[in-house]
Amino acid sequence: GEWAFLGSDESEDEDDDYQQKRKGVEGLIDIENPNRVAQTTKKVTQLDLDGPKELSRREREEIEKQKAKERYMKMHLAGKTEQAKADLARLAIIRKQREEAARKKEEERKAKDDATLSGKRMQSLSLNK
Repeated sequence: GEWAFLGSDESEDEDDDYQQKRKGVEGLIDIENPNRVAQTTKKVTQLDLDGPKELSRREREEIEKQKAKERYMKMHLAGKTEQAKADLARLAIIRKQREEAARKKEEERKAKDDATLSGKRMQSLSLNK
């Protein structure tokens, strides 16, 4: 008799169900938005991992930027871009300048060697007298 009014197992189950439905902020705020789509929770076995994943706009743009950069580098290494052509022309000019400078240096060195050799000959001739 006395124990019956303290609560039956059935009423405790109803309280648990009520707590399950009103978890978090959603339980505190009554939402009456006909456009709102409640997210249904899926079990791990229901998740579709094999399906094609939609990329966001930023992800797509990032991938496109990477591909464009790779294409440009391939073209650049092949010497087909404007910048590569300008670089190659500049390198050719520098190479010619360096060759000319090396040639002049070599000529000056030879002239100096000849001058020192002729000077030594003159000294040796003057010593022989």
